[in-house]
Amino acid sequence: MPPAKKRARSYDPAKTRAAVLAQFGNVREAVRGLGQEQLALPTRLGEWTVRDLIAHIGMALTAVHRSLALPEPAKADAVLLDWPFATAANAAAIDEFTRNLSAGQPDLDAYLTDIDRSMRALLAEHSGSRILQTSAGALPLDDYLVTRTAELVVHTDDLNTAVPGLEIPYDRQALAAATRLLADALAVKAPGGSTEVRVPPYAVVQCVEGPRHTRGTPPNVVETDPLTWVRLATGRLSWKDALEEAKVSASGERADIGGLLPLMS
Repeated sequence: MPPAKKRARSYDPAKTRAAVLAQFGNVREAVRGLGQEQLALPTRLGEWTVRDLIAHIGMALTAVHRSLALPEPAKADAVLLDWPFATAANAAAIDEFTRNLSAGQPDLDAYLTDIDRSMRALLAEHSGSRILQTSAGALPLDDYLVTRTAELVVHTDDLNTAVPGLEIPYDRQALAAATRLLADALAVKAPGGSTEVRVPPYAVVQCVEGPRHTRGTPPNVVETDPLTWVRLATGRLSWKDALEEAKVSASGERADIGGLLPLMS
């Protein structure tokens, strides 16, 4: 995927920071009481157990720590919308890092508590314009934090799916940012104006080449809820299953966007 040419929408830096901390706090509080049998449960992420997944969620935040520890790049050479398309290339390294991390963290509550404390300190110390070297290229801290909301929302859903009875809540701002980022990624992957994808109440994007509508109801419309969209965009749910389960509505000859999904995995 070439670098994204679409300019990303703006995100309120203060709300993004608060969302990252709030969603991480939701996860930390919910998993604190999990027993060893629950931690050993399988997840939908290959061979990862719930323990591995929790370790990975912590790793998603300490990625900020690791980037801040590196020399600051001279300038940003990537944009926020490059990130969704850069994750797959690092899958093997992420898997190995996660397994090693999980094996070395017998006390997950202490591990997550330490991350929360250090994350708050780092965010207080560094401005959002600080450039970080990330897997997607050099990005400002404020932009990279938007990607952390996506990581947290996606993996919160993974945990809720893996552990019966677990209902980790979603911070509204975190869910909104993740939804918008992944919706905008679709518009980058399939630029155009023939199809409108609606994910109320957070996002509406135009995509897919073809005639552009200018008024009234567009001829090609896809609509779904935020969590279903996140699952579609990340390969947790197939387009076919979403249609069959009536979790998405699609009308118009250009409304079949199944071939464009998932956007990241």
